[in-house]
Amino acid sequence: MDNKDISYEIERLLNFAYEKGMFEELDRVQLRNALMDLLNIKETYKSEIKMESLDSPVSILENILNHAYEKGIIERNTTSQRDLLDAKIMGILMPRQSSISNKFWNLAKNQDIKAATDYYYELSKASNYIRMDRIEKNLYWKSNTEYGNLEITINLSKPEKDPKDIALAKLEAKKSYPKCLLCLENVGYAGGINHPARQNHRVIPINLNNENWYMQYSPYVYYNEHSIVFKETHEAMTISKDTFKRLLDFTNQMPHYFIGSNADLPIVGGSILSHEHFQGGNHEFAMAKAQVELDFISPENKEINIGIVKWPMSVIRLSGHDKDSLVELSNKILSSWRKYSDEDVDILSSTGQTMHNTITPIARKNEKNQYELDLVLRNNRTNEKYPHGIFHPHSRLHHIKKENIGLIEVMGLAVLPGRLEDELEKIEDIILDSSLINDIKEKDQLYKHKEWIEELIEEHSSIKDKKEIRKILEKEVGLKFLDVLKDAGVYKRNEDGKKAFVKFMEYNNFEIKN
Repeated sequence: MDNKDISYEIERLLNFAYEKGMFEELDRVQLRNALMDLLNIKETYKSEIKMESLDSPVSILENILNHAYEKGIIERNTTSQRDLLDAKIMGILMPRQSSISNKFWNLAKNQDIKAATDYYYELSKASNYIRMDRIEKNLYWKSNTEYGNLEITINLSKPEKDPKDIALAKLEAKKSYPKCLLCLENVGYAGGINHPARQNHRVIPINLNNENWYMQYSPYVYYNEHSIVFKETHEAMTISKDTFKRLLDFTNQMPHYFIGSNADLPIVGGSILSHEHFQGGNHEFAMAKAQVELDFISPENKEINIGIVKWPMSVIRLSGHDKDSLVELSNKILSSWRKYSDEDVDILSSTGQTMHNTITPIARKNEKNQYELDLVLRNNRTNEKYPHGIFHPHSRLHHIKKENIGLIEVMGLAVLPGRLEDELEKIEDIILDSSLINDIKEKDQLYKHKEWIEELIEEHSSIKDKKEIRKILEKEVGLKFLDVLKDAGVYKRNEDGKKAFVKFMEYNNFEIKN
């Protein structure tokens, strides 16, 4: 691509950013000069530029990044190297942090909070911070179960690192700035081989429980408006009374969003336990739609609705208009659960000084405009039989899901590894031609699935339509995910489990409603 062509792409990108509200016309010359300097361009494009209607800058950026590699601006044409320059380019076009924050809260004040989040979400996509071109590659379907429609996604959006970049990453000195991927210091950060570039990253300040927090969107959204809300200070995650105050404060300010926290212990917690944060968004999960199957009442808090939810994991739902009462009652349940044991159902609160019990809390406003809190009981104990976790996906399910069951999975959305795309396609072929199962050897990619494949062949070998086989596989993966949730539930969905769950509720002085 010659310099004339790259000058044309710069003008296209400027037009796109202007149409998306990233800058005002008075800024155009300054931004053009900054892009020309970055890309070592000496002349502007002289001809007329036709206006385009683009949802994404990706096609323009791809042309610019190809040019950058041809001219040696990018040393290696790898995804990591391209992403670093991509973010730098879009960072030039993005408004400053204060401008975005001011516009967000002015929209919330003068229109409504949804107008504010709509603006911020569209800006995050337009800036290519949320990489919709990659997210759209994810596989997604729903699987109908007795607990509602579980959602399944196979994550194909996070690019694999090139071996050359991996080798360079090992040589790069370890840094303590930013401390983690969630820290405020990521805003505008240039990044490197070991840390994603964040020049196009901006956040929204929000006060929760009289503390400084910030909201951003996940670069790889798993559901609509997938948000991350993180504390200004780099503090380890802890579920406490303050957690419930923060969550309910958030629902006051953004009632169209749910918000929840991963648990604060390994195995049952999220991938980042080193920084206090929540996840939220404008999405209704199957768990939120699930009904209460057994109602209770607290003599001390009669105005609060209490119930056990019909869900494969163990969920206590609280709802009411009095925020303070909800906080107090939630904290009472958390405190009692921290020290509660019931050896008859394998629940031990601690082993020596190691604590095992915690909670995954999720907050929202319900259709009655009440605060609603779902408290999911968690336990991370391991033993010889279940070294990965007694209340964790057991080994028979690891061929589908082995990773932690965090907040998103708890609510009914399975985030499954990208390897499954290729593996499921191969399994389809084997079901259509069962003789192929004899080719699976112990070192093969499909060996971990072999027992499952044999079951599928036995049940579905008469079906010879590939599309029908795909539907069957999607349903079966959904049922596997349901088993994952059942394994993670501390009180099993059987008579003994239900009785033990009621026993815990009565331990909290809750009475079954007549």
